[in-house]
Amino acid sequence: MIEGFSIILHRWEILDFDPGAGSADGSGWMPISAPGDVYRALIAAGRLDDPYRERNEAAAAWVRDREWWQRATFVAPEISADETVELVFDGLDTFATIYLDGQEIGRADNMFRPWTFPITVQPGRTHTLAVRFDPTAVALEGIAPPSPWAAFTDRISRSKRNLMRKAQFGWGWDWGPDLPTVGIWKQARLEVRSRSRITDVAFTTVSASQLRAVLRIDLELTDAAPGHRAEIVLTDPDGQAVFRLDRDAADTTPVAFDLDQPHLWWTHDLGDQPLYALTVRLLDGDRLLDEQHRAVGLRTIQLDQSPDPDEPGATFFTFVLNGVPIFAKGACWVPTTSFVGDVASEPYDRLIAQAARANMNMIRVWGGGIYEPDAFYDLCDRHGLLVWQDFMFACAPYPDDDAFVASVRAEVEHQVRRLRHHPSMALWCGNNENQAIHRINVDVSGVAAPLPGAILYDDLIPGLLADLDPTVPYWPGSPWGGANPNGMKSGDVHDWTVWHGIPPIPDDVMSEPFGYAPEKIVFQRYAEDTARFVSEFGIQAAPALATLKRWMDPADLDPDSEGFHQRIKDESKKALAMIAPETGPATTLQDYIDFTQWTQAEGLKFGIEHFRRRRPHCSGALLWQFNDCWPCVSWSLVDYDGVEKAAFHSVRRAFAPVLASFKALEGDTVELWITNDAREPATGHALIDLVGLDGHIVWSETLEFDIPARASRPVWSGAAPASTERVLTVRSPDDLFLPNRKLLAPIARVALDRKARPAVVVRMCPDGTLHIDLEAPAYLAFVHFTSERADLVFSDNHFDMTAGERRTVSVRGASAVTSDEIVLHCWNGR
Repeated sequence: MIEGFSIILHRWEILDFDPGAGSADGSGWMPISAPGDVYRALIAAGRLDDPYRERNEAAAAWVRDREWWQRATFVAPEISADETVELVFDGLDTFATIYLDGQEIGRADNMFRPWTFPITVQPGRTHTLAVRFDPTAVALEGIAPPSPWAAFTDRISRSKRNLMRKAQFGWGWDWGPDLPTVGIWKQARLEVRSRSRITDVAFTTVSASQLRAVLRIDLELTDAAPGHRAEIVLTDPDGQAVFRLDRDAADTTPVAFDLDQPHLWWTHDLGDQPLYALTVRLLDGDRLLDEQHRAVGLRTIQLDQSPDPDEPGATFFTFVLNGVPIFAKGACWVPTTSFVGDVASEPYDRLIAQAARANMNMIRVWGGGIYEPDAFYDLCDRHGLLVWQDFMFACAPYPDDDAFVASVRAEVEHQVRRLRHHPSMALWCGNNENQAIHRINVDVSGVAAPLPGAILYDDLIPGLLADLDPTVPYWPGSPWGGANPNGMKSGDVHDWTVWHGIPPIPDDVMSEPFGYAPEKIVFQRYAEDTARFVSEFGIQAAPALATLKRWMDPADLDPDSEGFHQRIKDESKKALAMIAPETGPATTLQDYIDFTQWTQAEGLKFGIEHFRRRRPHCSGALLWQFNDCWPCVSWSLVDYDGVEKAAFHSVRRAFAPVLASFKALEGDTVELWITNDAREPATGHALIDLVGLDGHIVWSETLEFDIPARASRPVWSGAAPASTERVLTVRSPDDLFLPNRKLLAPIARVALDRKARPAVVVRMCPDGTLHIDLEAPAYLAFVHFTSERADLVFSDNHFDMTAGERRTVSVRGASAVTSDEIVLHCWNGR
């Protein structure tokens, strides 16, 4: 049994005061947990209406201006002479002063790192802990942030968010509410430990193949005494010890060894995710002084930036996993809630499973949120998802004074040590958009100046990574690379021509002025993108009607209401401009939901297919964004309640390992491409039909294809003139790829049979799953199911069906599903 123990300090009380007037005394204290959230505690105490509901967001603004105190008591434990007692906070948000029995013992000013305070206690005595959280405005009073970028609306000076190491999205974003948090947002505990301890364990895969892996383990020990021993054991996924070492703890040399026939870790689309168990023990004879465990995977990861011989002047930006170049398919991740201390494990389980089910192999943790909890990275390891990890800097000029840099140093060192053992870690990234926005500001203003905070991304962070995690690639920012940070010839690109109207940058300069007219922002402009790797692109869509009903005042369920517009944090007119050429204008809320979801689904499908056809010149497509932090209209694929939008399913199909897609050329000419992301060749047949909406075949052609592994090729070309009565389809008789289609006119003009409906047969399975068999009498557009239940998972949804097509959809939930809980829709009946 390990010596020492922890006492978790879970139960706390909280109370607010005028700034400067607080103390740990008085009455009126409310219960709060740690981890916990002040807003949730206020809601539970009846002092605040839920800011997520109705129009309550603005009514919570007072929370940020108060001085908050949290207090708790504990009974001091017995300790031995060679043990210490430490008070540990894994996260304090943000400007905190800590007191023990009324005496100040320390301060904190960074929510992204733990804080440890050695304390002296009297065994058996009840001690009182208190933490004072100062309002950010008070803590930063008199301190001016770096000058904001003149070419952009100033959204920084009021909050001064760039002066503090705190979640940057808390003061609102173009998809999130203005609800900055405060309090003990991670675990608090007393640790009774031996003075001799394991400070850190680093596990590195130096090289790996199917035959052999070269591995390295580095240990850091504190106060190891003569005679102490370090024991290292590595156990394979089958539970067999494959490496064991027992040595003098004074020996600090790295442990390097070979492992034959290793089980390699892959993304879920390329292989399995075996995890080894690494255990390190510090021993004094038979006494176990300390112990650490890691679940590790054997894999190598590189970033290929060699010249692209087929596109002169350009370079690749390709992740290479275990020697295999991959196409990164995924999305950007935002915090699962604005109340970051109120995070349960359930949303992570569900959301990561949804990402894997959407055929994604990479998640980008965006730099304006938080470093996610251990559960997130554990799930990515188990589900085979790579992680692109931003450091927490976003869309702002940051200071570079000594105190700020020192705080960032401690933050980065902690996070890298915490996360580096995860096989899912694929890239460390300095920030989100700072270099790119600064360059636009220089171009627009004509005033060249260095980027404030550049020392963080150019010197501090890469210097720390060179020591702590040298085998995982580092990238200074996203986007970054080439003559312009957002240029298409190298590095990664954020494509916001579609939606935001930001001009494309082929190399160094913008190709046109900013433009917001519908023709300037249509999703068909994704075809102009020749980027190496697209790490942001997206289109907004409303969530499900049932989700809106759960959170909004019924009187606001109108797309023209003020309450509805409060759910749209970007400019609402952009959505109207996007849908106009595709579906026509929306006149009802249901129109708005359907039309934005259709346009998002079609637009992301179009973009992904284009980017994947460009393989190997383009090697990644990470869409913005996967999830939501509150119930809103946003770019997400999955809404706050977990309901999948139409685009979730169009993306799932477009990210399938083998993809058949149509590419429009000049005139009426269309090509069929087969894109193969697998490690083996794709050999089979494709059946191409030009079919009338009533089911008659205008012409049909079957062809053979043989596409090498990790390649994309055109396999057919032909004529498909514009038509409101026909559609071009492709399917695989060999079931190598999912069916696909190209509409030959915008959906608003397609001559759908308004009376056609699918034939439906419902079958209930003993396990509570529902199977729904559908058959189409004519071409059916946007066939989809809805439910008041947010927990339901549909095997497929939001699809078209050609005349005579049959399809089966399975539906499962947390409990048995009945047919009366599901409603079937299709656009033929609109």
